[in-house]
Amino acid sequence: MSESVLTSARYGKDLIRVFRVVRDGEFHQVVEYNVRVLLEGDIEPSYTVADNSVIVATDSIKNITYYLAKISPHILSPERFALHLGTHFVSKYAHIHRAFVTLEKLRWSRIALSANDHPHPHSFVRDGNDKQIVEVEIDASAGKDKLSAKVTSGITDLLVLKSGGSAFHGYIHDEYTTLPEVNDRILSTSVDLSYTFAPLSLSSPTDSKKLDFTVPEGFALGGVWDAVNVATRARNATLDIFALDASASVQATLFKMGQRVIAENAGVESVTYNLPNKHYIPVDMKYIGIDNSTPLSIILFFPSDCCLFFSFFLGNTRFTCVA
Repeated sequence: MSESVLTSARYGKDLIRVFRVVRDGEFHQVVEYNVRVLLEGDIEPSYTVADNSVIVATDSIKNITYYLAKISPHILSPERFALHLGTHFVSKYAHIHRAFVTLEKLRWSRIALSANDHPHPHSFVRDGNDKQIVEVEIDASAGKDKLSAKVTSGITDLLVLKSGGSAFHGYIHDEYTTLPEVNDRILSTSVDLSYTFAPLSLSSPTDSKKLDFTVPEGFALGGVWDAVNVATRARNATLDIFALDASASVQATLFKMGQRVIAENAGVESVTYNLPNKHYIPVDMKYIGIDNSTPLSIILFFPSDCCLFFSFFLGNTRFTCVA
C-alpha cells in the first residue's frame, strides 16, 4: 500500500448560537448570530498519530466565542466581531496560523408603535427570513505580527416579487423552442448576494491575553470598517433596482444591481448574485370558458418550484454570467 500524506486540514465548531443585548438605559440593541469557527495550523499529529496535544478543543472554541461575544465592543458589527474573534485565535495559539469565521446574522427590527409610529426602545420583531452572512479568513502564516484578512459579506434568502414590469423576449427561436415570449410577467426570486472587500492588514493584539482588537481611525467609507453602512447600501441597491428596473431579463437586472453595489462602495472589489427564478404560472381556465391566458386577463397564478438559476460575478477586472 502506498504511503498516504495529509495535505491540509482544518477543524472547529459550528452552530454556536449567540444572542447579545447592548443596553444604554432604556434603549437596547440586540443581535443574534449563528457562528462557525474553523482553525488551521500545525495540527497534523492529531490526524496522523492520534496526538491531541495540538488541539484546541471545539468546546473551548465555543467558550471563547461566548466570552468575546460578552466583552467585545464590536459585537453589533458582524464583520468587526468576526475579525476580532479570528484575530484572537491566531494570536493566542502559536501553532494556529489561520482562522475561518462565518457569522449568520438573523433579523431583529425595532417595533414601531401603532399609536405614534415611534420605535420601541427594547421590543423587536423578526420582519423577514433573510439573513446577513459574513465570512472572514484571518491569516497569520507570515507571522503573528503580520496579520492579514479577507472579508466577504452578503445577504441570503431575500425573497422578492414584482407583479409587473418584467419581460422576456427576443431570445433564440429554433426547433427546440416552446417558451412563448412575454412583454409583462411576474418576476420573483430568492436573492443570494455576496460582496468581497479588498484584503486588509490587521494590528496584532498587544495585551498578554490577546483580547485587544484595534479598528483604525479615519477609515475610508465603503470598505470593511464601514461594513454596517455597506450592508445597508447593498440591500437598498438590490431592492431599488429590482423594483424600478423595467426588466428585460433576470440577468440584465442583476447586472445593474451589481454595478450599483460596486459604484457606491469603494472598498468592495467584487459582487456575486445568485437568483433562482421562482415561477408563477397562469392557471388554464379554458375548461369553464374563462380567459386567463391573454395578457390583460391573466390575474390568477399558481406558484411552482423554481427551475431556472442565474449566477453572476462582477468585479473591477472581470465579469462572468452563467444561466
